Amino acid sequence: MGQTIKFDPLPAVGDIVYSLFPETKGVPAKKPRPALVTMILELDDGSRIVRVAYGTSQKVRELHSGEFAITPSAESAYIVSGLSFPTKFNLRRQENLPYTDEWFSVPSHRPFGQSPKLGALHASLLRRAQAAYDAISKR
Repeated sequence: MGQTIKFDPLPAVGDIVYSLFPETKGVPAKKPRPALVTMILELDDGSRIVRVAYGTSQKVRELHSGEFAITPSAESAYIVSGLSFPTKFNLRRQENLPYTDEWFSVPSHRPFGQSPKLGALHASLLRRAQAAYDAISKR
């Protein structure tokens, strides 16, 4: 097995990255998917952790509490996101992952070079994201 690659620079909160978001706890998925960066942690030992929210292009029209979608109808916000398909993000489903090639993947079209970054959350979508966050905060 090869050496683990740490991606640099770290993404920013609100970036959309290509993640191997675990389907089983602690096991990277085989297929990368979009994920929304919700928090960045740089630990004292030098490790870098990225909290990401799960993204899916399935059942985008069925939004539940804690979810919001980015669709082509959002026009420039959809373009800025870097997404290829309408996608919903589930803020109830988040994971803290090391920012390495074990958990993140560089998209084939490489919009940001050798980085897992696809795009970013456009300011016009902040209300949707905030409403989803507020819904999970009321638990």
